[in-house]
Amino acid sequence: MKKKELRKKYAVLREKMTLAEIENQSLDIANNVLGLPIWDHTNYHIFLPIEKKKEVQTEHILHVLYGKDKSLIVPKVNFETGALDHFLLQENTIFRVSTYGIPEPVSGIQIPSDQIDVIFVPLLAFDRQGNRTGYGKGFYDAFLHSCKQEAIFVGLSFFEAEENIENHSHDIPLHFCITPKNIYKF
Repeated sequence: MKKKELRKKYAVLREKMTLAEIENQSLDIANNVLGLPIWDHTNYHIFLPIEKKKEVQTEHILHVLYGKDKSLIVPKVNFETGALDHFLLQENTIFRVSTYGIPEPVSGIQIPSDQIDVIFVPLLAFDRQGNRTGYGKGFYDAFLHSCKQEAIFVGLSFFEAEENIENHSHDIPLHFCITPKNIYKF
C-alpha cells in the first residue's frame, strides 16, 4: 500500500480512539516491551508523544527504563538542519511543547546518535517486513541512518501489521514492532 494512503487511514483510526483506549493500549505496549531481548544495553532513545496526534503514550516505557537504570535520551527537532538533536533526560530537564505539539527539552547534554543503543520509533503504520510509515518529514529516516550498525530500532503501534508498505531506498526497516497484542520481530 502507498504511504500517502496509509497516513490518511491511520490518522483517521487514531482520531477515533478514546483517551481511555490510548492509555490502556499504551500500557499493553509497555508490558510487551518487557518481552524484548534489548535489556543488556545502556542508552535508550524514546520519543515523547504528540498528544493531538494521539501517539502511543511512552511514559509507561519511561518508567520501565528508569526501573532498569538505563540512560534515557529524548529528541528535539532541529528545523534549521532538518535533523533530530538528542538530549540526555535528567531530573532537571525542562520541556517546552513546540509549535508542532512536540514536547522537547529546552537544553541539556547532547548525545551523538552513534552512542544510542536502542531507539523507540514513532510511526503510523508498519508491515510484516519491518517497513514503517511515519508522517513523511524524514526526521527519523535521517536519524536511523546516522545510528551505529548495531543499534536496535523498535516501532510502537496501536495497530497490527499491514501486508506490504511501499519501500524507498532511503527507508530503514525496524528490528521489532510492539503493538498492544503482539511483538513483531523482523
